[in-house]
Amino acid sequence: MPLSNGSHLDMLRENINDLIAFQAVAEECSFTRAAARLNVSQSALSHTIKGLEKRLGRRLLIRTTRSVAPTLEGQELLETIAPCFERIEAQLTALIEASDEPSGTVRIAAVEYAIETLLWPKLSPVLKQHPKVKVEFVMDYGYTDLAKAQCDAGVRYGDQVSDGMIAMRIGPEERMVCVGAPEYLDRTNRPETPQSLTDHACINLRLSNHGALYAWEFEDSDGQEIRVKVDGQITFNTINPVMQAAIAGHGLALIPERLARPHLDAGALEICLGDYAPYFPGFHLYYPSRERPSAAFDIVLDALRERG
Repeated sequence: MPLSNGSHLDMLRENINDLIAFQAVAEECSFTRAAARLNVSQSALSHTIKGLEKRLGRRLLIRTTRSVAPTLEGQELLETIAPCFERIEAQLTALIEASDEPSGTVRIAAVEYAIETLLWPKLSPVLKQHPKVKVEFVMDYGYTDLAKAQCDAGVRYGDQVSDGMIAMRIGPEERMVCVGAPEYLDRTNRPETPQSLTDHACINLRLSNHGALYAWEFEDSDGQEIRVKVDGQITFNTINPVMQAAIAGHGLALIPERLARPHLDAGALEICLGDYAPYFPGFHLYYPSRERPSAAFDIVLDALRERG
């Protein structure tokens, strides 16, 4: 005999807390950690899961002495309920926050250059308007795993954003330009091609995500990429000291033109190989879900959006 609508609702009400318990065990792969997460005893949690499996007539978890893992049917159930609970939690949070002044902390992973030239100038006046909204900048030159870093969003150039992420442009197109101080260029031959950089003192940047030196990237008139490994006395792992060393005449540097612009205008730096410097998509803010975590995040998102 088919269940009535009332029976379906009764079953849903009966199972919802048990489904939350199942999600915790399946995600933690441990009854001990799941019990701590839910603030219940391990024995009570085990009893709850056994009751859920009995009612559904399905085994949802594989238990061994060392580990716990969802069965195939358990994994399918987890993939169905987890996004639903996430949306419910996000909506409840939004409803609660809608009645109050927006509050909360937003953690953003970005390189120093993006923080100084885009994030902070755009967010500074907005944060004064919303004193309960907090922003934490996590300076990072690697490809941050947002979940592991406990960050709400990250900043990368548009062509570096991973598939599956929501991305929003927050800055103009960029290009990396080779620059040198007049003092340095007066005592050397100005480079005519990217390949001639091997005859110059160059200021290197070491990438923190894998420890390698950054290979300078250019493009010829046919659109073919040219990569040059340069050498010199000095290596940094952030971009601002690279620029300062170039200004001091220690050699050539490859830096974002927008960062160098004040020093180019003042005559402290000059561009070399400008015809080989292509434009590429500027900085984008990226985050993993269309369900925004809070009203505070929405305020940050709106402040950073590029409107040009």
